[in-house]
Amino acid sequence: MPSPSSASSASPAESGSRRPAPPALWRDGDFRSLWVGQTASQLGEHACLVVLPLFAVLTLDAGADQLGVLRAVGQAPILLLSLFAGAWVDRWRVRTVMVLADLGRTLALGAAAVAALFGRLSLSTLFVVVFAVGALSVFFDVAYQTSLVRLVKRDQLVRGNSALEGSRSAAQIGGPALGGALVSLLSAPIAAASSALLFALSSLSIRRIRRIESIPEHSERPPQVWRRIHEGLRFVVGDTSLRTVCLASAAFQFSFAAMMTVYLLFLPRELHLSGTTIGLALAATGPGAFLGSVLAARLPSRFGYGAVLVAAAALGDGAFLWVPALHGSSAVTVSALLAVSFVFGTGGQLVNVTVMAVRQAVTPDGMQGRAAATITCVGMGLTPLGSLLGGLLSEAWGLRTSLLVTAAAMMLSPVVMALSPLARLGRALPASKDSEFT
Repeated sequence: MPSPSSASSASPAESGSRRPAPPALWRDGDFRSLWVGQTASQLGEHACLVVLPLFAVLTLDAGADQLGVLRAVGQAPILLLSLFAGAWVDRWRVRTVMVLADLGRTLALGAAAVAALFGRLSLSTLFVVVFAVGALSVFFDVAYQTSLVRLVKRDQLVRGNSALEGSRSAAQIGGPALGGALVSLLSAPIAAASSALLFALSSLSIRRIRRIESIPEHSERPPQVWRRIHEGLRFVVGDTSLRTVCLASAAFQFSFAAMMTVYLLFLPRELHLSGTTIGLALAATGPGAFLGSVLAARLPSRFGYGAVLVAAAALGDGAFLWVPALHGSSAVTVSALLAVSFVFGTGGQLVNVTVMAVRQAVTPDGMQGRAAATITCVGMGLTPLGSLLGGLLSEAWGLRTSLLVTAAAMMLSPVVMALSPLARLGRALPASKDSEFT
């Protein structure tokens, strides 16, 4: 689950009726550069999510516990670095942070490609690569969530988020398919190099952003950094909506991490699917996410933000409950997997965009980075433990039972939202709160 922005003076329905808004947004060269860079970055990231685990499973013959550890290592930076990233991003130019993060990921994956070409890409090497990519992704993601607020007008935030999330949907279509196909048909070096090139393209595009951000002060000492982190925590905990987002996100991300560890083993070992088929099945999340981003621009203003959040989360998360009933690699099985991914993508993206809008709406400008980082840390901080749990459950209970249990646990997220004041949000975004923090 994501984060959010500031309120505009007009409701989403009203801003959606203003014809000049879309062309003004797309005529903005800085927004286009951000959009292209984010699209390339997401494509590389989603390719990596398939390339590295499948390489470990299919080529290095990693077991369930090793795959769980590999995924946990890649997710550990979320817990370790998110709060620091938020404090720093609020004091740095987000363009600089995103460019450096992209270049770092380019180098890490390039090193993995070279190691593979010389036959030295071992499981321990993968641990180093996934940790480096994960750490840099934390900084990129926090900066990205802050960048839109600094680039566009308040009344363009919903459209801007919808456009960026739509590009993420396209990346979800192409990334897993590209990664799975390259690993299956060509080689791990080519797969890793392809992702590295995408991150390089992202850095080049984001460097083209011309809008000047004020140069922040760099004289703060560590105690003051800790103070800023504490301010972000206080702000999020003190807001009912953001506190609920944190709890629901933590429940979802922990369960989803456990489920995905089992799922990535279940598809090749229980259903006997190839890497290409697995990539295509995962890529079906993309079209669903694209639909979800389109619906997110319309449904909340019609049915209410709270109702849409609860219904979309229940629909998307519940889709995986059908997967443990599947057997074999028949066309029916593959079609069912495509349908599950599509429904999950639709519901998940609808939740993502809606939560992003709520978070941005209630958060003052000076708190955007820290609020995003706090929600990321609390919401996704348990994912390494979830990944480890998924591997342990697979070893102890078997893949099918473990998949059912972890998929059922994902339903905790919509339950948390349904029992909270967040479910009662109406058709208009809440107003931004004045803050004592800077």
